[in-house]
Amino acid sequence: MTRSAGLAFVETFLSVFRLKDGQNKTKETVMTSSSGQTIEAFLNAFRLKDVDAAMAKISDQVKVTIFPMKVQNAGKTVVASLLNDIVTAFPDLLITVHHLTTVGKVVVAEFKLEGTQAADFLGAINQEKHLDLDTAWRFTVEGDQVVALEAYWCQNQLYRRLAIKRQDEVAIV
Repeated sequence: MTRSAGLAFVETFLSVFRLKDGQNKTKETVMTSSSGQTIEAFLNAFRLKDVDAAMAKISDQVKVTIFPMKVQNAGKTVVASLLNDIVTAFPDLLITVHHLTTVGKVVVAEFKLEGTQAADFLGAINQEKHLDLDTAWRFTVEGDQVVALEAYWCQNQLYRRLAIKRQDEVAIV
């Protein structure tokens, strides 16, 4: 391959990963399916701490399961509460998406939540600890609305990061 052909290839490759304003997208955010685009919009709003915009992608009839919180068959208010709690407890929140996998109506998002605790969170009192929590959320999308959401994370990892020594009384100082 000649140098000019190589440069043309690189420019073509990079153009696929550029936003309209010239900023680069990560390869995880390049989606062609409407299900993937819906989740991409949800996660981008969550990244920006815009809970209302994220919740606009959640159906009023959503079925929610959050395994670490032992929540099953809950509704939209649980999602709003969780997102608000995360954004409030971690005002410097950084969300890093590692993988988005789309299979038809189902999208699995693996991402890391990072930030410094500034308020109580899921029963853990604020000790101003840094959190980096690996999570996996499974979404089912119909149209442009999430109709089912299942969230997973390691509760022990959460407790360790927030310096909780005993798990039977998480609010110990």
